[in-house]
Amino acid sequence: MREIGVVTPVSGPTKTHCPYCSLQCGITLDATTAPVTLAAQEDFPTNLGGLCAKGWTAAELLDHPARLTQPLVRDSRGEPLRPADWDDALDRIVEAFNRSRDTYGRDSVGCFGGGGLTNEKAYQFGKFARVALGTSAIDYNGRFCMSSAANAATRAFGIDRGMPFPLADLAEADAVLLVGSNPADTMPPAMQFLDAGRARGARHIVIDPRATGTARVAALHLQPVPGTDLALANGMLHIAIREKLIDESYIADRTTGFDAVRRVVRLYWPDRVERITGVPEKDLYDSVRILADAEHAIILTARGAEQHRSGSDTVIAFINLALALGLPGRRFSGYGTVTGQGNGQGGREHGQKADQLPGYRRLDDPVARAYVARIWGIDPDDLPQPGLSAYEMLDRLGTDGGVRALWVMASNIVVSAPRSAHVTERIQALDFLAVSDFFLSETAELADVVLPSAQWAEETGTMTNLEGRVILREAALPPPAGVRTDLQVMRALAERLGRTGFSDVPEEVFDELRRASAGGKADYAGISYGRIRTEQGVFWPCPSPLHPGTPRLFTEDFPTRGRRAQFHPVEQIGAAELPDADYPYYLTTGRLLRQYQSGAQTRRVASLAEAEPEAVVEMHDTLARRIDVKAGDLVRLRTRRGSAVMTARIVSGIRSDTVFAPFHWGGEGNANILTNPALDPYSRMPEFKVCAVALDRADVTDPDPYYESGTADA
Repeated sequence: MREIGVVTPVSGPTKTHCPYCSLQCGITLDATTAPVTLAAQEDFPTNLGGLCAKGWTAAELLDHPARLTQPLVRDSRGEPLRPADWDDALDRIVEAFNRSRDTYGRDSVGCFGGGGLTNEKAYQFGKFARVALGTSAIDYNGRFCMSSAANAATRAFGIDRGMPFPLADLAEADAVLLVGSNPADTMPPAMQFLDAGRARGARHIVIDPRATGTARVAALHLQPVPGTDLALANGMLHIAIREKLIDESYIADRTTGFDAVRRVVRLYWPDRVERITGVPEKDLYDSVRILADAEHAIILTARGAEQHRSGSDTVIAFINLALALGLPGRRFSGYGTVTGQGNGQGGREHGQKADQLPGYRRLDDPVARAYVARIWGIDPDDLPQPGLSAYEMLDRLGTDGGVRALWVMASNIVVSAPRSAHVTERIQALDFLAVSDFFLSETAELADVVLPSAQWAEETGTMTNLEGRVILREAALPPPAGVRTDLQVMRALAERLGRTGFSDVPEEVFDELRRASAGGKADYAGISYGRIRTEQGVFWPCPSPLHPGTPRLFTEDFPTRGRRAQFHPVEQIGAAELPDADYPYYLTTGRLLRQYQSGAQTRRVASLAEAEPEAVVEMHDTLARRIDVKAGDLVRLRTRRGSAVMTARIVSGIRSDTVFAPFHWGGEGNANILTNPALDPYSRMPEFKVCAVALDRADVTDPDPYYESGTADA
């Protein structure tokens, strides 16, 4: 085991993958040098030699001086964390879990995971919760990311694979509609495919309240009022029907339910949609004609459309449009959603969600329960029923009937959860908190026990990227002395809890995952480490070793009961909270080019922190003059949930009634202090993307000490 600052390579240069977004760009790490060097793989299909600023600097955190290298424990509340050995730390966790279960019942112990965990760790975390702890209380931060798109895709297509075609298809599409997606900042290497399409004459449409880097190079940019995307989609379908641009034969042959949708969208005439959304009628017509006239067209949604209280229905509305135009299942055409987190796809497939078992099996399905219980060697009746979704679990922490002892793995919920000040209060009300991470995050600072985790380059495991391509992230060097992998920790805790059958060898865990997923919708049975190494990843479903994998879904039919895609009528309901006299503007949130998630990793990289050192609020010059703010001034943002202070950035390409705040900072710059936890009724996704906000000048002389902290929120 290496010491911090001393590089001990596994075996020379190692082909592996970037630890950040869902592109999972191919990289090569050379740990024979000091410091470790990193290069882009020229032939990996999602990046083709490209990396973003985050990817190029990813190796800088491996020997960061703030790295956690031994467990920390707190002897009592109010006392500081202190170093401890592993036996002490693990014994404290087991004692707290047993005490809580004995006093309050099994569901008083909870687990909260992350979308950056490998498939092996996400799978084993779900198994640990249900077998070792017997609790229903498990969910993860992907509930805040992909849940609405997953729900909509399952309702419409019978399966959720974010992008049901290879990323490279974007280069061959003649028209692409991106809804609430800004890959120019969030996944820059993907822009080469859009750039290639435009070079051959493709026309792109971007729907976003901001003139993002992606919008500025598009043929058409629509800037709707935040929270009105559903009306926009229904209005576009209204025009497509009225102008006879829909594909009647595709609708008849491959779908069901269109008549009900046709009746609903009759009411979304263009002038009404313009009044709701602020998008001119002409732009609506032009957008529909661009899509309908294209031989190959793709519609993509992302968090801008999905993180709303009606996010699932908004995605459904755009799927309805794609189906009416006859896109899904056709070459270089279709509908997809842009997964964000590193393992945002795989992390939601294998049982880390409150209602799910491996392979996208439902926890409330008796057949699924019996099958997975047999793999796990337990009685199906011993499996808990579905638990609460992420925010609902966090909202009840420390209460009667809620979780009293919580284990958080690779998630910084103090920064990333909506209404974060309230969530912090609930965390502080817990009887016990354990956190696994590789830095002392804002969440870890509140813990009773902190466990140091191995980083991405120090452990092998599979990830599933935005295309549904299962890839292998190989270890390039061992963890520092004193650091264990999360699989090792789960095995040790399970054994202390009297449970066997938990391996800490990644390939063994993956082989069990393959068996547990076999026959499910996310079937990995035919995927192996060996195949991944020789094939640059394997697309699921892949039900047998002889199966080639499935790069493109829906080419023949859909995995629904009737083998047809399902239309669903949906109506615009708008944001849960609209501007008024007290809170007169819209707030929307998102990511910046050089930061990632809660900023845990990226705020610790010197070049990234220097480029984007502080939380900013973007506003139009008209709005800035109205509130007497200049660029660089400190601005206080107030909502009904709290206030935050950020530096003003004046831009011309944002709606004058809307401000944008990134969510990468804690302390007084934490955007999620402001956000609304109103939940989508289907996905239980909080409404991160719109709420009412008031703005005024601020003068902050004593920044919150959390400001410089971070975690591995993936």
